[in-house]
Amino acid sequence: KADVDKAVKAARLAFSPGSVWRRMDASERGRLIDKLADLVDRDRPQLATLESLDSGKPFLQAYYVDLQGVIKTLRYFAGWTDKIHGKTIPVDGDYFTFTRHEPIGVCGQIIPWNFPLLMFAWKIAPALCCGNTVVIKPAEQTPLTALYMGALIKEAGFPPGAVNILPGFGGTAGAAIASHMDIDKIAFTGSTEVGKLIQEAAGKSNLKRVTLELGGKSPNIIFADADLNYAVEQAHQGVFFNQGQCCTAGSRIYVEEPIYEEFVQKSTERAQRRTVGNPFDPATEQGPQIDKLQCDKVLELVFSGIAEGAKLECGGKSLGKKGFFIEPTVFSNVTDDMRIAKEEIFGPVQLIIKFKTMEEVVERANDSQFGLVAAVFTKDIDKALTVSAAMQAGTVWINCYNALNVQSPFGGFKMSGNGREMGEYGLKEYTEIKTVTVKIQQKNS
Repeated sequence: KADVDKAVKAARLAFSPGSVWRRMDASERGRLIDKLADLVDRDRPQLATLESLDSGKPFLQAYYVDLQGVIKTLRYFAGWTDKIHGKTIPVDGDYFTFTRHEPIGVCGQIIPWNFPLLMFAWKIAPALCCGNTVVIKPAEQTPLTALYMGALIKEAGFPPGAVNILPGFGGTAGAAIASHMDIDKIAFTGSTEVGKLIQEAAGKSNLKRVTLELGGKSPNIIFADADLNYAVEQAHQGVFFNQGQCCTAGSRIYVEEPIYEEFVQKSTERAQRRTVGNPFDPATEQGPQIDKLQCDKVLELVFSGIAEGAKLECGGKSLGKKGFFIEPTVFSNVTDDMRIAKEEIFGPVQLIIKFKTMEEVVERANDSQFGLVAAVFTKDIDKALTVSAAMQAGTVWINCYNALNVQSPFGGFKMSGNGREMGEYGLKEYTEIKTVTVKIQQKNS
C-alpha cells in the first residue's frame, strides 16, 4: 500500500494544473508516444526475448505478433492526441455552449500475464493520448517487459510521474489500486472473478470509473457449407494460440451435423501435429502454460471432461518431465452441461460440439454467462449476417478468427466486462465530457 500511495502521489503531481504534462501541447504528447514506438521497434529482439522467457510463449509469436501489436497500438494512439475535441451546441436562449473532452486524471491499470507487453500498450496508449497519468501494475508472473518499458518511457522523454510502473501481487498492490481514494479511473484485464472484486472496490471507495475486459467461453460456429480445411485450421488457431491462454479462445466449437465426424477427424490430426516444446526453437508452436497453478487447473478440467463422458480424441495429459507443458487436447461428443463446456479453461483444449439447425445453435451459443467474442464460418452471407446479429458478444468474426485490430473496438457483453478498448471508442473511456455555457448579449444563428 505504501508503494501504491507513492506512485499515486507521483501521478497526481504530474497531473496537477500547470504541470509540464498538463501544459504540454496535445501534438507533443503524440510525438512522445510515437517516440516510444520507435524505441520499442529498436529494442524489439530484447523485448520479445524477455516476453518469451517470462511467459513461456514462443519467441517468434512474441516478436511477430505481440511486439507488432505493441508498436501499432502506440502509433495509432499517437495520431489521436490532437484530434480529441468537443462540439459547439445550439442551445435555447442567449447562450454560447460548447463541450470539452478532458482527461479523467490518475488512471490505475492492472494487466494480465497472457499478453503482458501488448496489454501494457493497450492500457497506457489511450490513457496518455487523452492526457491522463498512469499507475500500472503488471501481473506478478510477468513483470519483466513492463519494467523494461519503464526505461524506454524515460528515454522517450515523458515527464516524471506520467507513467508509474508498480510490480506486485493482486491481493495487495492490485487491491490497493482498486480501492485508492485518489485514483480516478481503473482499467482491468483478467478473470471475471477478480473483475467483480475490482468493481466492488471502486464502488466502496470513491466510485472511480471502471472498464473491465474479462473472461470468455466463446462459440465458434461452423456450418456445413464452410470451406472445411480452412475452418479446421482457423478453429485450431482460435483455441490453441498462445497455449490456449486467450480470453478470446474459441473453446466451444459448434459443428453442423453433416460435417461433424470429418471435422473432428481433421481437427484431431491437426492437434496431433502441433509442435510443443522450447519457446526459443523456431519450430515450436506451443510453449508451456504460465505456471503450475494454471497447468493443474487445465488438467483438472480435462479430467472432469473425461469423467462426465466426453470423448477424448487426443492429448489430455501433461507432457515431459520438466515444465508445465500440456498435450494439445481435443474432445468430441461434448454436451452443453459439462464443466468443460461452461467454464473458461484457458489452456490448449478444444471442444467440438454437434448442432443441427441455425436457430438451435444460436440459442445454445448464447446460453453462457460470457459474451466476449463469437465466430461463424459459412459461404452463405445471409446466414452469416443473421447469426452475427443474434450473437450476444462484443465482437463477431465471419470466416476468420482472432482478427483483432487497433482501429476497432474490443470488449464484452454480459460477464465478459464493460467498456471498450482500442479504436476511437476506446478514447471515450479515458475522457470526461464537460459542458461550458456562456451568457451572451445576443445570439445569431
